[in-house]
Amino acid sequence: MFESISSSFSNAIKKIRFQDDEKALKKALAELKKSLLRSDVHHKVVKELLNRVETETKRAGIGKENFLKALRSALNDILKVEGKQGFVFAPKPPTVVMMCGLQGSGKTTTTAKLAYYLKLRKKRVLMVAADLQRLAAVEQLKQLAEQIGVDIYAQEESDPYEVVKKALEKAKDSLYDVVLIDTAGRLAIDEELMEELKRLKSLAEPDDLFYVADSLTGQDAVRSAAKFHEELGITGVILTKFDGDSKGGVAIGIAHQLGVPLRFVGTGEKMPDLEPFIPERITNRLMGAGDVESLAEKTAAVIDEKKAKELTKKIKKGKFNFEDFLDQLESLKKMGSLKSLISMIPGMGNMAQALKNVDLENSKEIKRIRAMIDSMTPKERKDPDLIMKNSSRKRRIAQGSGLTLQEVNKILKQFNNAAKLAKKFSGKKGMQDLQSMMNQMKAGGFPR
Repeated sequence: MFESISSSFSNAIKKIRFQDDEKALKKALAELKKSLLRSDVHHKVVKELLNRVETETKRAGIGKENFLKALRSALNDILKVEGKQGFVFAPKPPTVVMMCGLQGSGKTTTTAKLAYYLKLRKKRVLMVAADLQRLAAVEQLKQLAEQIGVDIYAQEESDPYEVVKKALEKAKDSLYDVVLIDTAGRLAIDEELMEELKRLKSLAEPDDLFYVADSLTGQDAVRSAAKFHEELGITGVILTKFDGDSKGGVAIGIAHQLGVPLRFVGTGEKMPDLEPFIPERITNRLMGAGDVESLAEKTAAVIDEKKAKELTKKIKKGKFNFEDFLDQLESLKKMGSLKSLISMIPGMGNMAQALKNVDLENSKEIKRIRAMIDSMTPKERKDPDLIMKNSSRKRRIAQGSGLTLQEVNKILKQFNNAAKLAKKFSGKKGMQDLQSMMNQMKAGGFPR
C-alpha cells in the first residue's frame, strides 16, 4: 500500500539539505504537493497538510528531522477522525453490522472477508444475505460462506426486511457473536435504495453501519460515501481494491473529508486480505517505518502458540521437516498476500510492489514442492534424512510427482540449506549473523 506516496515523501525529504534553508523547504513542499495531488489526495486536504507541515517545521527550525516530525504529526491529524477504529464489539452480543454501498464496490466479498477476519479471532459469525436486488448476490455469499466456513442465513424471500428479521432472531437464539448484513446496492444512488436501507436500519438497529467504497473510483468514492452518510449516518468506511491503487490518496483524505473513520482496507483478492485501518500505524507505513504491531496481530490470529514453540525447538535442533513446511505454508495463506505482509516490515515497503504478483499458494515452485511432498510416505515427510542419500526413494518420489530426478535433488538441496540457515539464525548470535548477511547483500555480495 501507499508505494507512490511513500516514495514522494522520500523525494521531498531529500530536498532539505541544510538547517534554516527556507528555499529548500519550499522545494520540498512543492514536491510533496505535486506528488499528493498526483496520488489523488483531495486538493483541500493537500493544502491543509502542507500548511501544517510548513508552520510546524518553521516553528521547530528547518531541517530534515523537524520536517519529518512535522509531516508525521500532520498525517496523524489528517488520518485521525473521532470514532471507532477497526472492529468494535457491542457490550452485549450479537454485534450487528450493516454493510452498504453501490454495486461493483466489492460489498458482498468484503462482508465475507470481514466474517473471515472475525472467525480467525475466534468469533462466531452469521452472515445475512439481504441483497435481493443483484442477481446471484445470495448465491455468491453462500459460496463464500462455504469457502471460509462461516454460517449464513439465506431464504427465498422477496422482502429483505423479512430476511433480516428472521436472521436476527436466529442470531439471538443461537448465541452468535456477530451478525453481518449484506444489503442491496445500486449502480447509482436512488430514493428506492435509500428507503430500503433506512427501513433495514430501523429494524436491525446496527451497532455499526459500514459503507464499502471502491478505491479505484477516487474522489467519486468520497462523494458517494458522503451521500450515504447524509442519508443513513454511516459509522465507518471500508475501502476495497486497495492493492490495485498504488496511489493511495483516497485513504488519506476520505475520513477527514467525511468526518467518518476509515475502518478497514481491502489489500488483495483473497479472504485474509482485509486490514484494520489504524491511523498511527498507517502513518508509520507511509513514513517507511513498517507496521510491526499489525504484523504481530495478524500472526497471532493464525499461528498456534503451542505449535510455534514446538517449531522453534525443531529449528534449533535442525529438525525442520516437510510436514512443518506444509503447516507454515497453510499459516501464511491465512495471513493474506505476501505483498501486504512485506509492506508491514520496516524498510521493506519498496520491495512489496515487486512482490505484488507473487502467489505463495499457486506459484509453479510451490506446486512442484507440494507434488513432491504428496509423493512421500508419512515417515519421509517427518524425517527428510531418509531421502537425502537414498537414490531409490528419490526415484520413486520423482516418478510419483511427475518431476525429474534432478528437480527432486534440487528441491531437497534447497530445503536442506534453508533448514541449516534457520538453525544458524535461531542461535544466540543469530541476529548478528543475519545482519552480517544483509550487509553482504547490500554490498553486492552473496552470503556464503
